[in-house]
Amino acid sequence: MTGNQESQDYHHLGDCDSTQTLITCAFDPSEKIRQTAGITAVFVNVERLSPLSEREFEEAWGVKVFDRYSVVLHIFRCNAKTKEAKLQISLAEIPLLRSRLKNEMANLDQQGGGSRYIGGSGETLYEVQQRLLKEREMKIRSALEKLRKKRHLLRSQRKHKEFPVVSVLGYTNCGKTTLIKALTGDSGLQPRNQLFATLDVTVHAGQLPNRMTVLYVDTIGFLSQLPHQLIESFSATLEDIKHSDLLVHVRDISHPETVNQKVNVLNVLKNLQIPERLMSSMIEVHNKTDLIDNYQAAEPSALPISALEERGLDELQRAVEEQIVKSTGKLILDLTVNLSTPQLSWLYKEATVQDVQVNADEGSAVVRVIISAAAHGRYKKQFGER
Repeated sequence: MTGNQESQDYHHLGDCDSTQTLITCAFDPSEKIRQTAGITAVFVNVERLSPLSEREFEEAWGVKVFDRYSVVLHIFRCNAKTKEAKLQISLAEIPLLRSRLKNEMANLDQQGGGSRYIGGSGETLYEVQQRLLKEREMKIRSALEKLRKKRHLLRSQRKHKEFPVVSVLGYTNCGKTTLIKALTGDSGLQPRNQLFATLDVTVHAGQLPNRMTVLYVDTIGFLSQLPHQLIESFSATLEDIKHSDLLVHVRDISHPETVNQKVNVLNVLKNLQIPERLMSSMIEVHNKTDLIDNYQAAEPSALPISALEERGLDELQRAVEEQIVKSTGKLILDLTVNLSTPQLSWLYKEATVQDVQVNADEGSAVVRVIISAAAHGRYKKQFGER
């Protein structure tokens, strides 16, 4: 009834509700359930159980039964903090509610009560409840659309300010948030050792060795065989990945299923139709090397790090720096400025100033900058080019 990967993943249900003892097994579990004390739930490794099957299992086993959809939804619900995450979970619950409603109405029909009309509306009880669910779904989608437009506006503002965006992604619980905290020094980030600790896209500013400011986007973690309706509900959360300048794929290299996890992440990115320019420049990071004795990189291009112990971060930042300069088409220039004009202050505001060599006798300076082609064009128009 379950595979190795899923068995390890879904035992984390206890992170949200310690009162549940979840059993997964690869054979008929009836005898084991009856003979084992303390079992309060059984996980059946299918995407969705029909309400009829769920009820029959629960009656046969005398415990709560979960399928993949209900388990992941439960974990999501436990970790939702923002308005958008809660709305996405409410949207993901609609198909479950519809399915249960259909089953309940079928039971009522058998008893002769499901097809009765309500008042003078000409609607049956089933039709009324379906309409209410439809109205609820439309309200949730409308609220999510407003939030999506707000995110689009924020993305446009970031683009206008020309801050490069680095999306940090990977399998759930691979250490993305810990890595971003180490790269940015953001003390507000509180990484947790559990599935889907991050359900919302958050953005954190950090500075590269060349003094360029970049924005690290902390994305929702991926999971193998995530039910497709849950992917649809959270698709807006993953939109930011497509608009990045660089992707950093973080892998928990200490996990026994790390290779399968990589395959799953790449498949999700393929299904999201991520542009080839992002896929080809993506940096792969092997995290949690501190948990492995005598770590040996199987993939020469991957960067070994320990985000928790902040080891290997200098090499990672240099790699990010190199790829960002390539992907954004930024220019590295030495510009001669007149110190009696606003040129230097303009460059500090609109570009990344790396070095200033002052010539006091001439009242000038040679400034090394990293600047976008658009900003360089504005600079030449305003001050001329020297």
